[in-house]
Amino acid sequence: MPHHTFKCSECIPERTKHAVIKGADEDLTSCLPLGYLNTIPGSISERGCAYCGAKHVIGQPMKDVIHISHGPIGCTYDTWQTKRYISDNNNFQLKYTYATDVREKHIVFGAEKLLKQNILEAFKAFPDIKRMTIYQTCATALIGDDIDAIASEVMDELPDVDIFVCNSPGFAGPSQSGGHHKINIAWVNQKVGTVEPEITSDYVINYVGEYNIQGDQEVMQDYFNRMGIQILSTFTGNGSYDGLRAMHRAHLNVLECARSAEYICNELRVRYGIPRLDIDGFGFEPLSDSLRKIGLFFGIEDRAQAIIDEETAKWKPQLDWYKERLRGKKVCLWPGGSKLWHWAHVIQEEMGLNVVSLYTKFGHQGDMEKGIARCGEGALAIDDPNELEGLEALEMLKPDIILTGKRPGEVAKKVRVPYLNAHAYHNGPYKGYEGWVRFARDIYNAIYSPIFQLSALDISKDPIPTDQGFLTPQMISDPALPAEVRSSTVLTPYRGAYDTISALREKTYPRFDAVPVAQ
Repeated sequence: MPHHTFKCSECIPERTKHAVIKGADEDLTSCLPLGYLNTIPGSISERGCAYCGAKHVIGQPMKDVIHISHGPIGCTYDTWQTKRYISDNNNFQLKYTYATDVREKHIVFGAEKLLKQNILEAFKAFPDIKRMTIYQTCATALIGDDIDAIASEVMDELPDVDIFVCNSPGFAGPSQSGGHHKINIAWVNQKVGTVEPEITSDYVINYVGEYNIQGDQEVMQDYFNRMGIQILSTFTGNGSYDGLRAMHRAHLNVLECARSAEYICNELRVRYGIPRLDIDGFGFEPLSDSLRKIGLFFGIEDRAQAIIDEETAKWKPQLDWYKERLRGKKVCLWPGGSKLWHWAHVIQEEMGLNVVSLYTKFGHQGDMEKGIARCGEGALAIDDPNELEGLEALEMLKPDIILTGKRPGEVAKKVRVPYLNAHAYHNGPYKGYEGWVRFARDIYNAIYSPIFQLSALDISKDPIPTDQGFLTPQMISDPALPAEVRSSTVLTPYRGAYDTISALREKTYPRFDAVPVAQ
């Protein structure tokens, strides 16, 4: 596999080893780009930091918790309400976030008193919330504030509250993945085993690496409930603080996102002997295989198969309808974390899409290995790309759609490439059988949208005069309009544009009325 050098990065030769093009019959030992390394100076990385990985990805989805960042207010603002981690307590964790608002004087004289004051104010403002997570940031880590001591002091003064301290400043790792590791291990060390739960089933699991993006967790929870499985805790989407303290009593750790949460699964296996089972909630076949594996572990395969048969019969006809219309469309798979490899093969097999590129900003080489293995020859794999490299890749690959985050997605829209939000979704949830059809529908609507078709028309030399007022197609076709006006040259450009729009719409946007409707 040859390394690929972007023209915009020729002045940074180190970037050469971070992009490769998959060749024919290559084994993965020779085709992996470098990954999970410190950002190369001058490359203008769009990565998140370790603090972001700890708070934004894993900590913030806990629903009944006051999340407070000890540092400048900008750190908190950057990680607030940027994903749709919904919860069943009216989204408390999304509505409110807290910062100690550390400033220059606090850097000089210390900010421990400020932190304690903020903690007490937060508990007073929300007396019903008795749990808190404090996140360390770069500024307060560098001046040496002892957050653990302050937390212990407050818990002594307020015996009914409990506080978790996450020491994961931004510089704690090469990217946000370093923060994933920090908070995983800290939670096991500080909190797991401190609450004894009520066990109500013979089959008890921790659902790990699930963040309830637009209701993903609720979809999977429904399947587990139908199988008679008790979800002891969800790490961490819609998860309760005390429920997560009881993770040590589960019979099985069911792991969805191995990039962000495999660390806690491995620790729970070592310390409490709880086995780990990796699953995949995206796509009909991966999801079906996952339910079968869980059923096999507990000896309830028949319950799993009943769900698979019912859901497949209900939703497969709609998925097939979209597959016929998406077949051969080119997609750049530029998401975060495990979606790199959760989606790579299944969107090709079950939706007919052709993955022409994949990238990751914070993934490890193991993530890239699994993603590349599931792509076809010629796919461009990039580690930690910047905006200019992304634009150059779009010009070279000319994809029909991009599945990525909001920042690169908005850039892609400027060059008339539609995108779907792979992090927070457009119209999720995307997990489950119905969710996978919903995902296919969003891809279809994005690719065939008349807006993107019309955006390619060059109107820089539009002959329509600007001093004649505005006439709509309805006005032009109005019988009351005098015949001499209707046939005038002034209206000709309007009529031509209207005909062009109509033709484009019929040509590029297949009608939806043929979609089979689930009963």
